[in-house]
Order: sequence, then C-alpha cells, then structure tokens
Amino acid sequence: MKPPRTERYRQTKIITALAVLTAACLLAGNAMAVTAPGTGTFAYDLFDIGVNQILKGPIGFVGGVACMVLAAVLAVRQMLLPAVCSVLGGAFLLKADSVVETIGAIIC
Repeated sequence: MKPPRTERYRQTKIITALAVLTAACLLAGNAMAVTAPGTGTFAYDLFDIGVNQILKGPIGFVGGVACMVLAAVLAVRQMLLPAVCSVLGGAFLLKADSVVETIGAIIC
C-alpha cells in the first residue's frame, strides 16, 4: 500500500534537510589567527590597556577570585548550573595570560 502523496512529500523534505545539514557540517572553513597589534599603533594602546593592564592585571585576578567565591556560595545553595558557569568564568579570568597566549590558535 502506497503512503499518501503528502506523507511522501514530507519524508522527502526531511531527508533533503538532513542531507543539507550533513553537507554544511562537513564543509571546511577558513582558519584565521589573531595576533597582537604592532607597537605604537592605536590598536596596540587599546590592546595594552584592555588585555595587559585590566584582564591580566589585578582587576582580572580580583574578578576571578570573586567568581570563585560566588561559585562556592551558589554551590552551597544547591544552585549547581550557575555555580558551574561561575567557576568557568573565574577560571578564565585567573588563567587569562594562558588564554591570551593561545587565542592565536585557529578561530573559525
């Protein structure tokens, strides 16, 4: 017994959509690397203030410790998902020097 035309059309649309999604997932993208701007440029001044002095400096360290304390408080209150997010953010701030050095890796 043949399925009705509308059901066959629906199945064809689903199979086509899955094929397009699979092809999109398998496509290779261009790889780009981020490098620090050259010394003396306007972008370097922004990079120096934002990354070197704030993120990797005392402000970033205090922010990371505050995130860890917040995570401990949230874990005691049984709020596990916000606690995990806070731990990840605090770890990012505490290890900002390593993150900034490895950010030149492949970014798609």
